[in-house]
Amino acid sequence: MSLSRLKLGFLASGNGTSARAIVNAIKAGQIPAETRLLVSNNRTAPALDWAREAGVPTLCIPTHADPEGADESLAAEMAEHGVELIVLSGYLRKLGPATLARYGGRILNIHPGPLPAFGGHGMYGRRVHEAVIAAGVAESGAAIHLVDEEYDRGPIVAQRSVPVEAGDTPETLEARVTAMEPLFFVETLRKIAEGTLGLPT
Repeated sequence: MSLSRLKLGFLASGNGTSARAIVNAIKAGQIPAETRLLVSNNRTAPALDWAREAGVPTLCIPTHADPEGADESLAAEMAEHGVELIVLSGYLRKLGPATLARYGGRILNIHPGPLPAFGGHGMYGRRVHEAVIAAGVAESGAAIHLVDEEYDRGPIVAQRSVPVEAGDTPETLEARVTAMEPLFFVETLRKIAEGTLGLPT
């Protein structure tokens, strides 16, 4: 599959901050890509309203009542919209086997801490920053990785470091990492699209 012009689908449960940055970068000509679809499992997700206003096709596929059916619908809708690469932007559900089978090796997530040390089940949001502070390490950061059936286990595509400063709290560290994530995702996708960064196999 040629990724010379990425055909992107997005998954978001909340604001979809990285998705917004990526879509805006595409519109500005900074990434040779097309935005094909944004899906949320949350009908009230701000990402849905933003995407509609931005002219991005949207769908809500709730996952609680019928997770298996939702998984099959998600995989089918992404394929129907021509999506080649899926980007998770704060999607708070584990992906199911249908989506993973159809898009294996083509689903990207950003994790707000170094992997593999600060990943795994239950390690999301502020919990990651609390664990980093508690460990007393000198650096945190963010990792963009491929998604598989286990939390945060997929191969790492790119990592970027952020210093842990004296007096940092989980809140201040979270703010610093969160501020760098969208641009980091934009730059990584641009490198993938331009062929200077390959996806792990």
